[in-house]
Amino acid sequence: MSRPLLVTDCDEVLLHMVRPFSEWLDRRHDIAFALEGNPFVQSMTRRGSDEAIAEEEVWALLGGFFDTEMDSQQPIVGALEAMAEIQRDADVVVLTNLTDERNEARTEQLRKLGFEAPVYTNQGPKGGALKSIVEEHGASHVLFIDDLAQHHKSAKAEVPHVHRLHLCGEPSIAPHIPCAHEKGHAHARIDSWDEALPYILANLHSGE
Repeated sequence: MSRPLLVTDCDEVLLHMVRPFSEWLDRRHDIAFALEGNPFVQSMTRRGSDEAIAEEEVWALLGGFFDTEMDSQQPIVGALEAMAEIQRDADVVVLTNLTDERNEARTEQLRKLGFEAPVYTNQGPKGGALKSIVEEHGASHVLFIDDLAQHHKSAKAEVPHVHRLHLCGEPSIAPHIPCAHEKGHAHARIDSWDEALPYILANLHSGE
């Protein structure tokens, strides 16, 4: 029988992203970032101006952050320790919504933090990519972790047998993230790795 498989997101699951991104926007671009229930593309304001920041510029700024500031991202408390524990008896891969040309940088970023795992890059809903990963690995049991509800909805539609855990490890935004568990798209919502690790281990090895 094959080993169980954990497919995990990276930003706000393993590493802080919004926090260093916000600090970089403030320092380099004089832009305030506050995710308090607004969509991501509506969460930035340029100081001293009423001019809205266009969606195209939002995504360009995000790309610039990943191109130059990955080293500023620090692990979420308990996340990498949890990965080490899970990897003892299960395979772990990372499914991250970055463009493919940033795959190597993300892989190296995690390696420098002491975590080595295959990295799959994706754009848009993750259900299709998750389905491909599941088929490739042929795992006996699979658990998927992501911080955004839309990816759990997509995963449920594409691979309903995969167990889905909604986890957002950034306390400043977790209360504002719509809950995939409440919407019926995830099996559970846990935002602390202290609580998530025993849940994951029990699930991966029960096959339920």
